[in-house]
Amino acid sequence: MIEQNSADQALELLEKARGLVDQPEALTYNIAVCYYMQGDFAKSLALLNSIPDDEETMYQKSLIFMKLGQYQKALAYALTLKNQDERTLELIGDIWLSLGDLKAANQTYSKILEDQRNAKVNFLLGLTLFDTNPDEAENYFKLSKEQDPKYFAQAQKQYNAVAKLIRGKNGRN
Repeated sequence: MIEQNSADQALELLEKARGLVDQPEALTYNIAVCYYMQGDFAKSLALLNSIPDDEETMYQKSLIFMKLGQYQKALAYALTLKNQDERTLELIGDIWLSLGDLKAANQTYSKILEDQRNAKVNFLLGLTLFDTNPDEAENYFKLSKEQDPKYFAQAQKQYNAVAKLIRGKNGRN
C-alpha cells in the first residue's frame, strides 16, 4: 500500500496491527514512512529517532532533512550510507544541487550507470552542465525528453521560472 501511495490506508492498518503483534516496534519504520508521505515530517522523524539507525532509517532521515531544507544534515546522513546505489546517488546529487554545488551534483549523478538514469537524473545532469558545457547539457536534455516528455516539460517549466526569478533579482531580464 505504501508503494501504491495509499499512505492513509497503510497507516491505519499499521496502527491497528501495532496492537496485535508481539513486537510493535518492528512496524515503526513503516509507520514513519507513512507519516513522511503524508507530509508530517516531525512525526516521521520522531518515530525514526526511536529505532536503531540502519541503512533504510538513515536514508529516510536524509529525505526528511532534505524536505525540511536542512541540506547539511541531509547530506551527512546520505553520505554515511554504505549502499551507494542509484537511489542514494540520486538523493546525494539532489542535496548537492540544493546546496548550489553544481560540480559535486554532476559528479554524483554521473556515478549512476547510464542505463539506470531516469528522465529526472538526465535532466539534472544537463542542468549541472548548462553553464560550463552547453552542448553536453543539451544531450542530457534530449535524453530526458525522450525518456519522459511529460517530466521534461514540467522540469523545464520549473527551471525557466526559477531562472527568470533569479534574473529578476539580479536586475537582468
